[in-house]
Amino acid sequence: MSYNAVEAVVAISAGLVAGSIALVGFGLDSIVEVSSGLIILWQFRHPIPESRERRALRLMALSFFALAGYVAFEAVRGLASGHEPEPSGVGIGLATASLLIMPFLSWAQRRTGRSLGSDAVVADSTQTLLCTYLSAVLLLGLVLNATLGWTWADPVAGLVIAAVAVREGLGAWRGEGCGCAGAPAYDGAEAVAASSADTCCTSAAEG
Repeated sequence: MSYNAVEAVVAISAGLVAGSIALVGFGLDSIVEVSSGLIILWQFRHPIPESRERRALRLMALSFFALAGYVAFEAVRGLASGHEPEPSGVGIGLATASLLIMPFLSWAQRRTGRSLGSDAVVADSTQTLLCTYLSAVLLLGLVLNATLGWTWADPVAGLVIAAVAVREGLGAWRGEGCGCAGAPAYDGAEAVAASSADTCCTSAAEG
């Protein structure tokens, strides 16, 4: 959350200076990442985090949809207007740093989510992985714009990212991965994961 907060400030500031839709969008995506972290904190502040699993997934899905909507809107507007941002060295450096850091954070979140049996934490790791893709898209767009003047590369790739975000949002909204099918008995840590899955399934059925 701390990293994404700093990332948001730097990206939005650099984007406004360079007139870069991609950089500003990347900064807003970082704000969505912070909101995802807050959702996870809210879930695990409860004595029984599993009881908030379904609501956390729904909130996560809404953040996916918000991200997809914004990226798609800005991508289409960028293509239609032929907007040409100025080259941004700060943006290239930020995108490179995020491309190196985000995969590790996503892997750590996913491992933790699976250990806890929490689909919400796994969904948050997927959103972090989407940020990695956006970092690659942003870096490619900024480099191509700075070297070849290809202003269309970033918005086209942004549409692909938006489509992936919609797919992940739908999965989170439906509670996919809860493991509602019958399963064998577990011992120890596996029982905790199974209990979490059962709670998720119960709340899904109630929803």
